[in-house]
Parts: sequence; C-alpha cells; structure tokens
Amino acid sequence: MRIAVVLVLSVLSQAAALPAMAALGADVASVEADRAHMKGELRVTTASSYQIHEIQLPSGTLVREYVSPAGKVFAVSWRGPAMPDLRQTLGDYFDKFQAASGVHSGHHHLAVEQPEFVLHSGGHMRAFAGHAYVPALLPPGVTPAEIR
Repeated sequence: MRIAVVLVLSVLSQAAALPAMAALGADVASVEADRAHMKGELRVTTASSYQIHEIQLPSGTLVREYVSPAGKVFAVSWRGPAMPDLRQTLGDYFDKFQAASGVHSGHHHLAVEQPEFVLHSGGHMRAFAGHAYVPALLPPGVTPAEIR
C-alpha cells in the first residue's frame, strides 16, 4: 500500500512539474510559458477590446498573442527572420496546421480556412510572417483584419 502511495505521489509531482504551454485558445496566464520557452522579452499593449502580448525573440522575430477580455488567446501572429515554435504557439491547433502544410509543401504561402481555425503563413528565408485565429473566440466587434 505504501509503495502505491509513493508511486501515485511521484507521478503527480512529475505532472505538476511539466511546463504550462500558452497557445491559441489557452488562458492569458499561460502567455508567460511562451515567453520563457521562446526566451523572449514581453511587452503588453491594450487595443480597444483586447490586449496584445508581444514577445520579441532573440532571433528578431516578433510573436503577438491576442487576448480577449475573457482571458483567452484568440489569435497569434508572427513576423521576422525566423519562424517561431508553432507547436508552442498554435497548441492544440498545431495538428490542423501540420496536416495542411503537408498537403501544400513547397509553397511560399499556406492558407488554412476552417470554421474552427484560420491560418495564413508565408515568406521565405529570413522573412516569415503569418497569423492564426479561432473565429469563435474573436471578441465582439473584432475583425480578422486587426490581427497582424
């Protein structure tokens, strides 16, 4: 019995030590996990009905995470000489991105437009840009054109 308790406590402590991953659709509190993972500097600005958490990466790439008044990351964007870690940035939506990019490999522009997820990405070496958002999480009055 004692061994079982020690084993359960060990598994729980390891699970608690796993890093939180901020991502598209995640809570605002997890943005710090992105900043730390990407080793970037964070700056927060306020727009009319949302916040923009900008993470400047050492590579020069700028990642923006758009946070709704409800505290959810409803969109992300990136621009710079290197692609950010999209697995980190897109979270649960990364698989949708990966499936679409496999179909369109070799293209300089990728567009994924599904009811639950939209992504546009393009560029070439040292000049990448893109954005992704969850239409259902867009705050009232916010349009996709505001995500840059």
